[in-house]
Amino acid sequence: MPIRWQTKTSSPGSAPKAGVSGPDDTVFGPGLYVHVPFCARACDFCNFYQIAPDRRRMDRYLEGMRREAGMVEASAGFATWFWGGGTPGLLSAGDFERLGTLLRERFGPPRLEWTVETTPAVVTRERLRVMKDLGVTRLSIGVQTFQPRLLEALGRPFRPDAIYRAWDQVREAGFASVNLDLMFALPGQSLEDWKRDLAEAARLGPDHLSTYCLTLEEDTALYLRLLQQGRRPDPEEEIRFYRESPALLADLGYQRYEISNYARPGFRCLHNLNTWAMGDWLGLGPAAAGQWAGRRERNVADLEAWRTGLDGGERATEDRDPLAPGRLLQDCLIFGLRRTDGVDLAELERRFPFWRATDHDGLWQRLREGGWLESEAAAPGRLRLTSEGLLL
Repeated sequence: MPIRWQTKTSSPGSAPKAGVSGPDDTVFGPGLYVHVPFCARACDFCNFYQIAPDRRRMDRYLEGMRREAGMVEASAGFATWFWGGGTPGLLSAGDFERLGTLLRERFGPPRLEWTVETTPAVVTRERLRVMKDLGVTRLSIGVQTFQPRLLEALGRPFRPDAIYRAWDQVREAGFASVNLDLMFALPGQSLEDWKRDLAEAARLGPDHLSTYCLTLEEDTALYLRLLQQGRRPDPEEEIRFYRESPALLADLGYQRYEISNYARPGFRCLHNLNTWAMGDWLGLGPAAAGQWAGRRERNVADLEAWRTGLDGGERATEDRDPLAPGRLLQDCLIFGLRRTDGVDLAELERRFPFWRATDHDGLWQRLREGGWLESEAAAPGRLRLTSEGLLL
């Protein structure tokens, strides 16, 4: 099943072009991930680190970002930036400009792509203008569903009219690429509901669509509410939703390139491609994770603890583990097989000459015989999952 959801050189003020593409195996990096932990309210299904914004917290966060960015050596800059959260689009126009400017001055602008996550409820023309002027090229809008009763079931703080208002403003602003997030297997959602959501999203015409299966996290309001109602996830129902998406979206002009992600030609998310190919990325901000300087690390998920570390001259990271070649290979295979193009064996051999020694007891042959991997004739030079393998 789909896992839970969890993304050229520009002169100042200019934006990289959309449509940059390449093989899914390409390491585009390094990338920069910025975690903006602020949300006006927590959605009932979400367990990501988030806090309510106020002026004191915002100033402490922005000053902390300046300090943390100054502690990192990245003189070559970054190919991609991805701002996630939380709700980065919640930042006021002035705060967004302050953060974007300090990162541009520290690292230079991203060479290929700059993605910012937002929600319909916080989109304004002033925020969009500042993003566009700073060089943001790609927006990712958390829609989830177009249906009022399902938005209410998720605890989303907006209604469909906010989606259409935000969409008109975003397209008017002229961003090079726009993604919409949708979710299936929601409480009370029928298969026909899901088909209508996909069709409505495609009618608006985004460049990219992300479709995620709802994952119930134990420490969320939605989980507790459904538990009290005696309701449990139904894997067979989730499978029916998932199977419906690829053919329908292909007819609407979107090709699946990863288990949960679809795009029109030239609009795949480069930041995510680099991450899935196990290129380096730096994580800044409380709760941000990264793969940087030969290790995996995650910042503490607490604004005050994160700032305390920075005030003492250290990045407040947890789980700082050396990145052993075997672990990197494992993740290249896992995330490579999530992509519909699969894994390029020549590239895998170049990066990991020892990889065939991991084929314990003919693992790949057994996967082929089980119908989960394409045959060598169907996918020459690649390890690529079948549709049943992607489902698994």
